[in-house]
Amino acid sequence: MEQQELVHSSEEGHSGCGHQHGADDNTTGFLDPVCGMTVKPDAGKPTLTYKGQDYHFCNPKCHDKFEADPYFYVSGNKAKKKITAPADTRYTCPMDPEIIQDGPGTCPICGMALEPMGGVSDEPNHELIDFTKRLWVSVIAAVPLLILTMAPMLGLQVREWIGERVSLWLEFALATPVILWAAGPFFHRGWNSLKTWNLNMWTLIMIGVGAAYAYSVIATFVPGIFPADIRLDGGHVPVYYEAAVVIVALVFVGQVLELRARERTGDAIRALLDLAPKTARRITPDGDEYDAPLENIIEGDRMRVRPGEAVPVDAVVLEGRSAVDESMLTGEPVPVEKSEGDTVTGGTLNKNGSLIIEASRVGDETMLSRIVAMVSSAQRSRAPIQGLADKVASYFVPTVVAVAVVAFFVWLFFGPSPAFAFAIVSAVSVLIIACPCALGLATPMSIMTATGRGAQAGVLIKDAEALERMAKVDVLVVDKTGTLTEGKPVLTDVAAAADFEERQVLAMAAALEKGSEHPLAEAIVDGAEERGLELQNTSGFEAVTGKGVRGLVDGKSVALGNSAMMAAEGVDTGPLQERADALSAAGKTAMFVAVDGGLSGLVAVSDPIKETTATAIDELHKAGLTIIMATGDNERTANAVAASLGIDEVRAGVLPEDKKKLVDELHAKGHKVAMAGDGVNDAPALAAAEVGIAMGTGADVAVESAGITLLKGDLTGIVRARKLALATLRNIKQNLFFAFVYNSAGVPIAAGILYPLTGMLLSPMIAAAAMSLSSVSVIGNALRLRGVRLG
Repeated sequence: MEQQELVHSSEEGHSGCGHQHGADDNTTGFLDPVCGMTVKPDAGKPTLTYKGQDYHFCNPKCHDKFEADPYFYVSGNKAKKKITAPADTRYTCPMDPEIIQDGPGTCPICGMALEPMGGVSDEPNHELIDFTKRLWVSVIAAVPLLILTMAPMLGLQVREWIGERVSLWLEFALATPVILWAAGPFFHRGWNSLKTWNLNMWTLIMIGVGAAYAYSVIATFVPGIFPADIRLDGGHVPVYYEAAVVIVALVFVGQVLELRARERTGDAIRALLDLAPKTARRITPDGDEYDAPLENIIEGDRMRVRPGEAVPVDAVVLEGRSAVDESMLTGEPVPVEKSEGDTVTGGTLNKNGSLIIEASRVGDETMLSRIVAMVSSAQRSRAPIQGLADKVASYFVPTVVAVAVVAFFVWLFFGPSPAFAFAIVSAVSVLIIACPCALGLATPMSIMTATGRGAQAGVLIKDAEALERMAKVDVLVVDKTGTLTEGKPVLTDVAAAADFEERQVLAMAAALEKGSEHPLAEAIVDGAEERGLELQNTSGFEAVTGKGVRGLVDGKSVALGNSAMMAAEGVDTGPLQERADALSAAGKTAMFVAVDGGLSGLVAVSDPIKETTATAIDELHKAGLTIIMATGDNERTANAVAASLGIDEVRAGVLPEDKKKLVDELHAKGHKVAMAGDGVNDAPALAAAEVGIAMGTGADVAVESAGITLLKGDLTGIVRARKLALATLRNIKQNLFFAFVYNSAGVPIAAGILYPLTGMLLSPMIAAAAMSLSSVSVIGNALRLRGVRLG
């Protein structure tokens, strides 16, 4: 048995060149064929024998890689592989894509967590895990705090039972971990917003929570500095620990909901990647066959694709003939016949024959990888609806801070004694009443209510931005198959030539197609069975690529196919050619049937339009939307469907890139685009559009790429989604108004503008009540969405 060749320790001891060296008296090790490192003899390292030669490895990992694909490492193919050094993952902000940095963090403009720019990570979302922990700590502290503060209003004298002083200490003990630890990320983001002067929601939360807590701590430990008229019985001053903690808890609820929604955006890319097999059956020059890891396949490799397997990479067919399901590319349910010289695409499904293929594009160059890249890029380009709140906050925050500062100094220099105490009370009241505790609820409450209402109507909403964008859409791009149509071919017409009956023609055609897995064949067989026809046995079955099929049925020679098939069989289609042309013009697939060399009739199959499609198109037109159909189907069929439905524009024979280019083209013209589809081929366009709408009956990746999913696959759901979107966006704007209006109205009162007239200064307790009232208003307003009419 041969040994792996030795290497010179003085020259190649740690070389990564990958080639072997001849034996020498001064040699001290073997070259690892995987990593190129030197392996010392008798070091107890793993070994493996391949084709009579021993190979030595520096560690078990290299051994396992070699064992999975030894030919790759000993044939020199490793040197031919295109190796791209993995770049460090960079992070960007979904709302402000100009922000790019090398590691994770938060956006200095809006405060959102940055997202990785390329692909998806299998690592857990550490921010989601961390925020969930902080949420639970906040909730656990908020519940007893609310009991301590609200129970007396319900007649439960909890504070009297345990004593006012002990109650204050308990409130301090419960609130401190929340403010000093749990709310840490909020204070960090708020501080960054001040440093960069990009004032936003975090600025308000930091100031409001910080002011409420700081005021409460001072009131707890130094109550004597406050005016007597704001003290309670026993000399205690009202504290607002529960307001600070509840604000933090509510904001965490919104943040965790948002993070979970963003976590799901990667599912679309994972679903795409899952279409490609993990291994490919390589055929070596010696004729050996084995399953090699997909990442080791290089251009020029020969592979076998067996029936039922997915094509591993983009390739050219060398041998064999089969029908390949390319619905991931075209969305069309009819498999495409493939034979020598044809191209096949990675991720498509080989249906019934065995193919030998040669890899033409691998790795990042494959069509599937390009689709993944498009979906990933389109998803990062979206902007969250919370930008509306931040825009309001950018004006609101500096105004409130300025008012608080002015109030403090006015009271300090012009107020009655004790001036400092009055200045503190007025400034804190301004900050507390201005803190938008309802801002953490404004969007999530509307979205949660709207998603529940949508689910009742068969409309699943993925996130808030989908609803905002849906309300502004003016162009709807729809796929044909599975969106406008049922997505499953059915037998529609049977015509008989002279001396034949329709049942006879259909029985012959169905008997011939009984052994085929082609969807058109299934439609013919199903149609015959529905009519109660008995099907004879078939022998000598043969499929003719691009033309049709032939065989013997009950001793008779039967052929089924297009005009080219009939011409090859010497059959005159004249008597039924006009009927066939009419059926084709109507968007149906017509196939002639010949028996013993003579025309016996024809059968036609089509993908029927859904019953609700016409009504939905009409409703969408009334709503002011322009409808464009983009399909991978042929132009004649596409035009026939469009004409029957009154669709405004048709794009036929399009590929995934074309659908996305269409969306980009419409964007360039200033349109707001919604894309409705159900196939993998629709995923890039669904992700690129303002809002993607997926049929729930379609591919998982289409559902994952879309912002809205119609559970019942009913196009009228788009009409319901549009109404829901308009109602929700209006509700969110109302909520944002309620989140600020009480606070804004109370700011001048809190500053003491009424003191000269009434002699009263707004207590921080009243400020907190106004702040709470805004939350109650937001919740009540959001719940109105449960009754919105979508029918």
